[in-house]
Amino acid sequence: MTEVRFPAYLVSDHGDGGQCGQVTELTTGELPAGDLLIRVSWSALNYKDALAAQGQKGVVKRLPHVPGIDAAGVVVEGNDMVPTGTQVIVTGYELGAGHWGGWSRYIRVPHEWVVPLPSSLSLREAMIYGTAGFTAAQSMMALERCGITPEAGQIVVTGATGGVGSLAVGLLSKLGFEVIASTGKANYADWLRCLGARQIVDRDQIIDTSPSPLLEARWAGAIDTVGGATLATLVRSTRHRGCVAACGLVGGSDLTLTVYPFLLRGVTLAGIDSAKCPAEPRQEVWRRLAGPWKLDGLESLATTIALPEIGDAVERILAGGCVGRTLVDLEN
Repeated sequence: MTEVRFPAYLVSDHGDGGQCGQVTELTTGELPAGDLLIRVSWSALNYKDALAAQGQKGVVKRLPHVPGIDAAGVVVEGNDMVPTGTQVIVTGYELGAGHWGGWSRYIRVPHEWVVPLPSSLSLREAMIYGTAGFTAAQSMMALERCGITPEAGQIVVTGATGGVGSLAVGLLSKLGFEVIASTGKANYADWLRCLGARQIVDRDQIIDTSPSPLLEARWAGAIDTVGGATLATLVRSTRHRGCVAACGLVGGSDLTLTVYPFLLRGVTLAGIDSAKCPAEPRQEVWRRLAGPWKLDGLESLATTIALPEIGDAVERILAGGCVGRTLVDLEN
C-alpha cells in the first residue's frame, strides 16, 4: 500500500516536562509495528485515555503517543488470519497505552489483538460498547460465575452515569436484575431510570468509613467502578455468597478491609482485567454483547466528538463531567 497521510491526536513532550496534545498529520510509515493496518472509523474516550492524553506515566510508556484504547474499522492490509476488508474491533492489550491507539485514522496492530465485528453490530455500536461495555459484560459474567441470579436480590452499580456504570445498569436490567444505581449526579436520575435502574442513591450513601469489619448485608452483588472506600464498603455490606466485581479506581487504589467478609459471608471480590483478557473469553464477551445481551437504545448512551474536540472532552471527563459514552468520529 502506498504511504498515506492522515490525522491523529498526538501527545508530545514540550521539552520542559509538560505535555501537549493536538491533531497532527502522520503517515502510515510512522505507525508502530503490527501485521494489520486498519482504517479506523470510530474510537472512544475513556478515563484511561484522558490520563494518556496528559502523558500520565502510569499509562503512557513513552512520548510522542497517540491515545485511544478503543478502535473499530476496516482492515486495509491483512493476512491469512484476518483478510483485507474485514471489519474489526480492537480493545485492550497495549492499544492506546504502550502502543499507539485509536485516536488516529489509521492504526497498525498485531492480528492477535482484533475481534472480527459480529454481523449484528455496526462499527459505531461496537464503540458505544468499547472497553466500557466489554468491562461491564465481564463484570456481569463474574456475578454469573458466582451463581448470582435476579432472584438473589439487589445489585448496586457505582459510578452509574459513567461509561462502564451506565452500560452495566442497562445490561443488568435487560437480564432482569433489580439495579440500584449509585451516582453523584442527581440530575441524571431520570436518565438512569430509562436505562433500567429501579432506584437511584447518592454515592455518599454507599460509603461507610467506620472501622466495623462487617456492615448490614444489603447487596446480592455489586459492580464497582470507583474503588477505594466505596469498594471496601461494598465488600463489607454484601450478602452471604455474594460477589463484588471491581473494575475501577477513580475513588482511590487503597483497600482497607479485614478478611471477615470473605471468611464469614463467603463474599467473592472479583477483579476485572479487560486489557489482557485472553482471546477465547474476549470473543465470548463480544458474542453476548452482539447477541443475547445486545441493548436496545444504545444511541441514548452516546455523544459524538471529532478529533479537534478531544482536548475539551478530556478536561470534562477528568472533572467528572462526562456521562455515558463519548465516541470519536475518525471519518469526518
